[in-house]
Amino acid sequence: MQHIVEAGFWLALAKIIWVNILLSGDNAVVIALAARSLPEDQRKKAIFGGSAAAIALRIVLTIFAVQLLQYPYLKLIGALLLFWIGVQLLIPEDDDEGGIQSHSHLWSAIRTILVADLVMSLDNVIGVAAAADAGPPESRLLLLILGLGLSIPMIIFGSQLLLTVMEKYPVIITLGAGLLGFVAGEMLVSDSALAPVFASAGAASTTLIEVAGAVGVVLVGRWLAQRKAASQAAEPDRA
Repeated sequence: MQHIVEAGFWLALAKIIWVNILLSGDNAVVIALAARSLPEDQRKKAIFGGSAAAIALRIVLTIFAVQLLQYPYLKLIGALLLFWIGVQLLIPEDDDEGGIQSHSHLWSAIRTILVADLVMSLDNVIGVAAAADAGPPESRLLLLILGLGLSIPMIIFGSQLLLTVMEKYPVIITLGAGLLGFVAGEMLVSDSALAPVFASAGAASTTLIEVAGAVGVVLVGRWLAQRKAASQAAEPDRA
């Protein structure tokens, strides 16, 4: 454990924590969005459980990040999945009908947090892996576990802060979903198979795709939400 007392170890650890905080703003948004409709007593469970599980998966993903991101169309699949998650977060959930429904909502929120964080981490892990690579070779895995683990309370705090803001300013929900669409657009244009196409088309084309992702999530989400509301309003008439 001699390497732990080395200055390079602590410098690399600080870099990992800092990079993870900078790159986890969108992750905090999706965590807050997924937990917003839960009862007060279940929000902290969803935020902590989803964040902890997502960080654990991110550690595994970081280890294989370089190899994973070399596969073409992986980011394209992730972008489509993230787009759909953003849309789903704009659709109001049904009211709880007893403890069973509330319990299912808790696990649904954790699942959403887990999947979204995993998809969005495809880019984040590269920065974290690079920061860990600067540390002592024999302690890189330990650096990843410590650095990402220490980031959990910071992400949780950011998510809870966003939940408070969302309750006061509901428009933040729409902006948050739009951010997920924007990130989906970023992932799409940076896919190894598609990046050359967008590069040849110019920077304007990549910006257009990113903005289209944000606008698309909001428009599709609102349209589906309106359809759901109309369907629920029509149900009493059919009875």
